Amino acid sequence: MQEPMIILTIAAASLLAVAIISATIIRLWRDWINYKQSELSYVQNTANAGGQGSAHNANARIELADLKERLRKLEAIAAGVDL
Repeated sequence: MQEPMIILTIAAASLLAVAIISATIIRLWRDWINYKQSELSYVQNTANAGGQGSAHNANARIELADLKERLRKLEAIAAGVDL
């Protein structure tokens, strides 16, 4: 009679551990995405306020477009969308 209880306890503890780890990873992922979004906003604001020459602005726009595309891909991955 004790063996099924031991197995059930181990299974419940394992499920709880997986749930906690998954929740932590999801929270870290969302925080990282928010960090990247704020980084993009900073780059965009810096590029708009800069006015240090057309070559610099063009490079900033290219880099911003690249970062936005990466962010879209990461958000699609986080949402489980198959690219």
